[in-house]
Amino acid sequence: MTPILARDSAQFTRRAALLAGVSVVSGAALAACGSSSSGGSTTAASASSSSSSPESTFPATVEHRFGSTTVPKRPERIVIVGLSEQDIVLGLGFTPVATTEWYGEQPYAVWPWAQEALGDAKPTVLSTADGFQFEKIAALAPDLIIGTNSGMKESDYEKFSELAPTLPGVVGGTDYFSPWEDQTLLIASALGSSAKGQELIDSVKDAYAQAASEHPEFKDKVATFSQNGFYDGLIYVYPAGLGTDFLSMLGFTVNPDLAALAKPGEQAAISSERLDVIDTDVLVIAAEKAADIAALEKVPTYAALDVVKNQGVVYTDPTLSGAMYFVTPLSLTYVLEHLTPALKNAVAGSSPAEIVGAA
Repeated sequence: MTPILARDSAQFTRRAALLAGVSVVSGAALAACGSSSSGGSTTAASASSSSSSPESTFPATVEHRFGSTTVPKRPERIVIVGLSEQDIVLGLGFTPVATTEWYGEQPYAVWPWAQEALGDAKPTVLSTADGFQFEKIAALAPDLIIGTNSGMKESDYEKFSELAPTLPGVVGGTDYFSPWEDQTLLIASALGSSAKGQELIDSVKDAYAQAASEHPEFKDKVATFSQNGFYDGLIYVYPAGLGTDFLSMLGFTVNPDLAALAKPGEQAAISSERLDVIDTDVLVIAAEKAADIAALEKVPTYAALDVVKNQGVVYTDPTLSGAMYFVTPLSLTYVLEHLTPALKNAVAGSSPAEIVGAA
């Protein structure tokens, strides 16, 4: 369970996708199973929904970065080829027949915050370690392929569209980790459940707004989110808008000094000599294990930070770290529940140097 920026170019690991070379692309609806550039028609197999989703409107046509896709009927065999879309599909009441492993080796590539929604289902787990597994995906007889968070290129989209209606990235988004709201709405619309998708988004935002109102001490405090400790002499931190919604929705100001230090869609890489840039009111570090904390505390410039000396640092366990990296409606709900008490302690200057998580 070791990721970090572009450390492993052969396989996207958790942070890698969020940070490394996320090139801006457009997309915002379902991928069509037909033409890949405009108003695509669909050749995909028809299907009935395997979910009991209360709302369903078909055929459903959506716009995305490569044109449009039409889903003729409720899909029964949804294949996830991206890193995190299973959360959205499950949150909408549908069950995929295949998911894709990002990192963590969770059962069926579904993390704890989504296991209840998965129930007894046992989807096939795909891998992108060597690229998309087209033959294996074809053998699954999909009637909808979802890759809004997959880095799917147009050539990939064309191949997938020969198999089934396909959803690539959202319009105006990025290869990986476009805004979670946009991905949710795109997928929900393709599943004939646009109203349910909006409800899912609203429920998350309402819960965060409620928590923010209960913790006025968060307002205007500056927070920094960091990916673990040092790697090759650098620590990777997230500028505002890159996986930092869990902080901004609670009322925090995400470290504004990072924007000038990061390329669009990427983390800022900070050396130990420049750690002053992360010396904010609160520092959230996906430390994951005690050894990482110990290694950080041995760095003189880290130990000298006011946020460290003032007990304003929150270290998170692997599952909570994963939830922050996933940035989906289900994972954000998990983050709210398990991180908020620790943030309260950090703002109060009473955060212990121990890992926070579900336990």
